[in-house]
This record gives sequence, C-alpha cells and structure tokens, in this order.
Amino acid sequence: MLPQEFQNRMQEMLGKEYDAFLQGYEKPRFHALRRNPLKIEEKDFRDKIPFELKAVPWSIHGYYYENTDQPGKHPFHEAGIYYIQEPSAMSVVEYLEVKPGQQVLDLCAAPGGKTTQIAGFMEGEGLLVCNEIHPQRAKILSENIERLGVKNALVTNETPQRLSAVFPGFFDKILVDAPCSGEGMFRKNEEALVEWSPQNVQMCADRQDEILEEVAKMLRPGGRICYSTCTFAPAENEDCMARFITKHPEFHLVEVEKKGNMSSGNPAYAINPIDGLEKTIRLWPHKLDGEGHFIAVLEKDGVLEDDYKPISRNGNEKTLKEKDCQEYLEFEKEFLKVKLGKDLFLFGEQLYAMPENMPGLKGLKVVRPGLHLGTLKKKRFEPSHALALSLKPEETVYTWELKADSLEIKQYLSGQTFCAEGEKGWYLITVEGYSIGWGKLTGNVMKNHYPKGLRKNI
Repeated sequence: MLPQEFQNRMQEMLGKEYDAFLQGYEKPRFHALRRNPLKIEEKDFRDKIPFELKAVPWSIHGYYYENTDQPGKHPFHEAGIYYIQEPSAMSVVEYLEVKPGQQVLDLCAAPGGKTTQIAGFMEGEGLLVCNEIHPQRAKILSENIERLGVKNALVTNETPQRLSAVFPGFFDKILVDAPCSGEGMFRKNEEALVEWSPQNVQMCADRQDEILEEVAKMLRPGGRICYSTCTFAPAENEDCMARFITKHPEFHLVEVEKKGNMSSGNPAYAINPIDGLEKTIRLWPHKLDGEGHFIAVLEKDGVLEDDYKPISRNGNEKTLKEKDCQEYLEFEKEFLKVKLGKDLFLFGEQLYAMPENMPGLKGLKVVRPGLHLGTLKKKRFEPSHALALSLKPEETVYTWELKADSLEIKQYLSGQTFCAEGEKGWYLITVEGYSIGWGKLTGNVMKNHYPKGLRKNI
C-alpha cells in the first residue's frame, strides 16, 4: 500500500536497512500516556494507575500501556492526571529544556500533547503562548489545556507572521512541531498515506521554511528552538535545517543526548549539506518502540543583557479593578483557600486569571487568555470547569470524594445529581483525591455542574 515513489526514496536513503524498515510496518502500534506533574506525583501515579506501565526511555513522564487497556475511558483521564500521546511524540519537548518562569511559545500546538508537556515543566510559572492557526483545532487545544489544569497558557489562533509582528525577540524557548507530510505516521494515520505525494512533500517543505523565518524573529539572543516533524522526508528535515542555517548563520545546531535507540540525522540526505547536521535526531520505527520522528535543536547566538525584560509590541495587558469583579472575590473568599484574583481579565462575562507578563491582546485572535475562572453574572459568580480542574482539594473549602471504580463517579460524569449532606455551597468533586468538576449542594441534593458537552452515557 506504500506509494512506489516513497518506497524508492526510502530504499535509496536506508540501503541495507530498507528491508528492516519495511518489516517495521508489520509491528503493532505502541500506545503510551504521559503523567501530568501539575496534578500528580510520580509515587502516587504508579500506585493509583490501574494499568501495567513501562517507562518510555526518552520521556521522564511517559509510559507505554498495554494495547488491551483503555485509559481514555477511565475517570482519571477526565481528571487530567495523564495525557494519551504517541510515544515518539513525547521526545521533542524534553530537548527544549523549559524552566519555570520562562516565556515559551508552542507555535503549531494542536491538539495539545506537547503544549501540556511543556506546561508540566513550567510548573505554572511564566508565560506559555500556544498557537494554532486552524480555529477548530485551536478549540481542541484549549480544551486539553483546560483538562490538564494548566494555569499559565495564552491560547491564540494566529498566523506566524502576525505573532512575529507582536513578539519580536520575546521568547526564551520556541517549539516548532511543524505541519508536515506525515510519513512517520503512515502506520497510525491512513489519511496521511492517502494524501502523500512528492508535490505535497515539497509544499510542506516550503511552508516549513516560511514558518522558521517568522520563528527566527521571535527568539531572544541565546534562546533555543526545537524543530520537529513526523516525516522521513529529507526536504522537511536535514535539508530544511541546512536551508535555514545557511540563511541565518546566527543560529547553530546543538548536540544533545540520544536515548532509547535514537539515531543521528544524516548530512548526506541534504542537497546542500552544512556542518552539524549529524547533531539532529531521527526516530526510526524499525529501531525503537514508536513512530517516525525528526528533531533538531537550534540555539541563537548572543547573550541577554542584565536588565533584559521581554515586552511585546502590544505592551502588557491591563488588569481588572477589584470593583469590577466583586462577585468573584466574594466567591473566592467563601469557597477557596487560595487567592487567584491578582491579575484578572474580563472577556465579556468571562473572567480569567492572566499569566505572568501577559502581553496586550489588542489585534490578536485569542481563544483563552489564561485560566478561565468562570462567569460574572448579575450579583453572582459561577465557577468554570477549568477552575475546578486547576485546583487541588486542599485549596477549596468543601470537597466531595468519589471512588474511581464506583457507580457514583459514572453517574456524576453522566450529569446526574446525587444525595449529600453538608454545608450549602460549591463543592470540588474529586476522584480519589483529584479534581474532576463542581457540584453545588442545595438542601440534601448535590447539583451536577459537570459540563453538558463532556458528559458520558452510562
């Protein structure tokens, strides 16, 4: 079923390894999930997860699970304590070396696997701008950020050109998981196989060049870019890096540790090779337990001045005055043990807690300007699902615990109310200690505030 032109090129690239490469298509796919460190510690994770897990060698939070397991149907998935992700795709973010407090951009971010992985390393500190050019995919990205309890993300729906105009020299780290021809996913994604052609490969390579042109403008001196694709095509990988560095000599490729049978990139694949292409990484599916990937780590020459402070062309967003959000502050005082109402932003009736160093949003297409706290209504505040998922039980006044294997949690996730006794008001509903949504106790009935669009049939 593989296109003949693809086969011819791969045989030329791999030589004696080609037969082993073809046999790799007969191997079963590998399935993995990634622990969310924003929600759960390692020791608790291994104790709580009811699946047989095996560590992914290139991801400190990643685990393979058995093909017979169904972690997507477990309540822990809805609580956001893990993210189901293709194992090779977990490799890229590890090389970005993100630190708490940095300014980070994930340029091509949907559906959110790498974004939420970055967020785990940021520990809620700093600014994470995650962008997706397609509106529907940007919505899915925003939903996954919400489920994993990420507080410091600004989700945009912009072109790279528009972002570079607003954020020149702004970011410490940039991830470019570039749109590509998807050759590395043929075993997983039949659509990529159907759409493949040499013309599509070239179109993707041209688009990648355009994207990197804008990315170069947004990185500060001494900053790092991780560029990745899920394709084997040299035009989109080694040759792409050669074209970029030839045009931008202020960038250089960085040597990084290869893990779990990763291979070096091959300078001979490039039409006009440059020094350092062997520092790039290839993940070949016939050599490791995952799909095909390419990774290049780039750094920009220069050092930051001591008084460097990233400021977008829009400046910083203005914060809301306390008098304009009294309903929320009253809710916070009555039902929360943490103060989130420091830098607030109002989008219509929707109230958000902004990340640090929040840029001005004027002229940007914004999907989510930080942590969605809830809706300001006349004389009352209704907390959001995103707020619930970002909280720990000890951060709320009232909680209600449900067991992961109970009928009650199934009923809650299907939208049913249940009988309860206690103080009236908002309760954080938890599943074995991890937040999953809101309930509101009125009389002896816990009203269900699990979002209608997320409810499951039982």
